[in-house]
Amino acid sequence: MRNPLPPVPATLLDLEVAGQLRRGVPTARLVAAPDNDDVEPLEIEGVRITGKAGDVQTVPGDGPRWVAGLGGGEPKEYRKTGAALVRAVNAALAEDVEHGGKAFRAVQLELPEEASGEHVTELALGLLLGGYRYKVTGADPSPSVRTVRLVGDDPALPSLVERASALAAATALTRDLANTPSNVKTPAWLAETAARVAGPRVEVTVRDEKWLAAEGFGGVLAVGGGSARPPRLIEMAYKPSGASSHLLLVGKGITFDTGGLSIKPADGMHLMRTDMAGGAAVIAAIRGIAALGLPVRVTALVPCAENHVSGSSYRPGDIVRHYGGKTTEVGNTDAEGRMVLADALVYGIKRFTPDFVVDAATLTGAMKVSLGLRTGGLFASDSALAAAVISAGERVGEAWWRMPLVEDYAENVRGEFGDVRQTPGGPGGITAALFLREFTSGLPWAHLDIAGPARSEKNYDEVVPGATGFAARTLVELAASLA
Repeated sequence: MRNPLPPVPATLLDLEVAGQLRRGVPTARLVAAPDNDDVEPLEIEGVRITGKAGDVQTVPGDGPRWVAGLGGGEPKEYRKTGAALVRAVNAALAEDVEHGGKAFRAVQLELPEEASGEHVTELALGLLLGGYRYKVTGADPSPSVRTVRLVGDDPALPSLVERASALAAATALTRDLANTPSNVKTPAWLAETAARVAGPRVEVTVRDEKWLAAEGFGGVLAVGGGSARPPRLIEMAYKPSGASSHLLLVGKGITFDTGGLSIKPADGMHLMRTDMAGGAAVIAAIRGIAALGLPVRVTALVPCAENHVSGSSYRPGDIVRHYGGKTTEVGNTDAEGRMVLADALVYGIKRFTPDFVVDAATLTGAMKVSLGLRTGGLFASDSALAAAVISAGERVGEAWWRMPLVEDYAENVRGEFGDVRQTPGGPGGITAALFLREFTSGLPWAHLDIAGPARSEKNYDEVVPGATGFAARTLVELAASLA
């Protein structure tokens, strides 16, 4: 019987580089928008071309089949246009097949002379990710274009395409893992899949519930205690020779979140299959870092658990002892992400002595209220590291906004019966970050709250409905900057 689940990792289209256009291959043309409103839009074979970013028109005749607008020519507009173009091409391919026409599987695209390396990278990301899809179906999927040929004479094109492909693969793998339904995606499945896709340069160790109990991972065991599917800790290591620094990545790996005894409302709970998007980004990032051969040592930890309701669930009012001995007063079992991250942060710092620590998690609904659905929240104990994260995100098309670690709320984290309180009063995103800071040993640390941009309900730019893959590209680019 054919497995209806899409493959992990997903197969993205191939980007080729050529020096000239080839006859007989469908062609797309890129055009910029007019400089001002007084200039008449371009017209080709009776089709009005606005040139607006993402506006793709099909043109009859023997010339280019598609004309795509670049707007004002900003790099991010190239990414938007690349995504819109590949969607238009796939729609045309499906229509041709439906009407009995000959299926084409390659298109070519001549690059504008003014396109810089940043423009090419953004265009490539749009082309590679705009056509991504994840659908569990018993029918054959609709056809999609297999190859896009970029035509240009810049000798840097092959290296630019290679780098963009690695970044896109990291985003796509994050989407794959987060989109996988939770009846398949148990903690064991996520760990086994991480080991399978990691690549030859990444060492993977999977720790089971017996090891976690022996080592004192009280947060992970408490959160996972209500599920029949026991928790795991994924440990991944990339150790290139001559590495200049050591980066520890920690990602929340809650493979499904009911909220536990502090149960969530039914509306929206189905989206909790993506509550391990931070862990997925960490897994995909270390794979991408290794694929690019970046000269920085990276250790990635993903504590995995299901937060379920049963007689063995942890309770509000419990006091949990984390790895390393610190205790937490539990106030709300739906604040489970910080419980598993606390264990992994202390373990990673004590075991591996990194130079920098970054965690990623769909942690708080408060960040969705604060920043909306397209910007990640950034908390950091070190301004240089915060600036590096923001700059890395800008270079790969992911937006971050630094949030304050308000010291006036730090006292709220102190516990009455334990060392710290899990859900202290105050603004939720800030107090969650202050809680995590208690487990970072004073190292340069950044916390990425991606609760908003980790999921989408519609297409925009290179994003498609479902898991977005947000943060993976930033983490790869951050490692490159630290190297």
